[in-house]
Amino acid sequence: MSDIKNYIEENKDRFLDELFDLIRIPSISADPTHIDDMHKTAEAIKKSLIDAGVDKAEICETPTIPVVYAEKIIDEKLPTVLIYGHYDVQPVDPISLWDTDPFEPVIKKTELHPEGAIFGRGSSDDKGQVYMHVKAFEYMVKSNTLPCNVKFMIEGEEEIGSTSLGWYVERNKEKLKNDIILISDTGMISNSQPSITTSLRGIAHVEVEVTGPSRDLHSGLFGGAVANPITVLNKILSKLHNDNNEVTIPGFYNGIKKYTEAERAEIAKAPFVEEDYKKALNIDAVDGEAGYSTIERATIRPTLDVNGIWGGYTGEGSKTIIPSKANAKISMRLVPGQDPAEMTEALSKYLNSLAPDSVKIEVKGNRGGYAYVTPTNNNGYLAASKALKETFGIDSIPTGSGGSIPIVALFEKELGSKSILIGLGLESDAIHSPNEHFGVFNYLKGIETIPYFYKYYVELEK
Repeated sequence: MSDIKNYIEENKDRFLDELFDLIRIPSISADPTHIDDMHKTAEAIKKSLIDAGVDKAEICETPTIPVVYAEKIIDEKLPTVLIYGHYDVQPVDPISLWDTDPFEPVIKKTELHPEGAIFGRGSSDDKGQVYMHVKAFEYMVKSNTLPCNVKFMIEGEEEIGSTSLGWYVERNKEKLKNDIILISDTGMISNSQPSITTSLRGIAHVEVEVTGPSRDLHSGLFGGAVANPITVLNKILSKLHNDNNEVTIPGFYNGIKKYTEAERAEIAKAPFVEEDYKKALNIDAVDGEAGYSTIERATIRPTLDVNGIWGGYTGEGSKTIIPSKANAKISMRLVPGQDPAEMTEALSKYLNSLAPDSVKIEVKGNRGGYAYVTPTNNNGYLAASKALKETFGIDSIPTGSGGSIPIVALFEKELGSKSILIGLGLESDAIHSPNEHFGVFNYLKGIETIPYFYKYYVELEK
């Protein structure tokens, strides 16, 4: 693989142009008006895999958004690597905070990315990281260095909880049979310090609607006599944490792992400068559960956050009303020992218990996924570690992630496979936020690193 760097340099502009074309398609899975864009993106992914050299590629319909499947089987006796990723992206709101069009990617130099970063929705999460695998595969096919079988499963619903992927996996176990799953939908510590994600938090998500009067009321005629749903909702939300920033849902912390001092000391070894962290986020102080470090709060502890709240009149000028309804979206990041369905039910019961008789409250759970932990002693992890050292010249560090990939735990349950999480994104990539970006260095370094994973994995499996 000595010529991988030359191949990347010779094809750099094409690699960027092809990724730009993919980013230009607004594949927002949360918005039903973009369903045609979802199918258009699936077709583009399929074509890119065919062009890269797979034996077959197909768009697999599901009850909702299609999955793209492709494979290249060179020898049934060799190991099989399954690549998982997603082609859907987050909504772009608030659009006013984007410096450039989110679906017209541009390269801009930044302090962290002197070689430039690709700005656009999905550049890091996850189109750019998916495309690293497509282009790495292309190189291995063209250079005749592909050492094992490869399967691709690229879905279009990760950002809305992989709604139909479980349905698809359960019905295609034989087709998806593999020895290891490789995923790039996470990040690393820095461009000079690679890391491998060894844990993901789970997730549960609900939407709350508080209803007071049957219609909006004149606040002068009815104010003080009728409950205001926005006021009630705010009071309820304020009770979901105590003064120590602990979640107050009864039983929320039952059964979760308690880390030893030695384990916490290992977590603390990851490079972290709190002042730099605050500067990057433009905050004056960190905040979170008492008794835990910032890294621990963001990785190994469960959390609850209000993701959005709305109700009443928000247009120009004033409209003095008591609104009929108020709404909020709430998510919980979960750790091993917490069941998403149980946590959703516990939150629903707690919210109902906090609501006064003067309003009605409805809670709808619409998303869930288990936490996941990857062992660091299997051949997949060891191969990833060797590959990163090959291309970065330094040992990688195992780290936990506060993010969630709901389908990973299901992969292990249904396919019996471990997942290895090699992400090349950075915490500063602004995924899910305005001005999402992905370093050109990171994109190309991923293409360089992935073939070494295959090489070392097959060697370790012999």
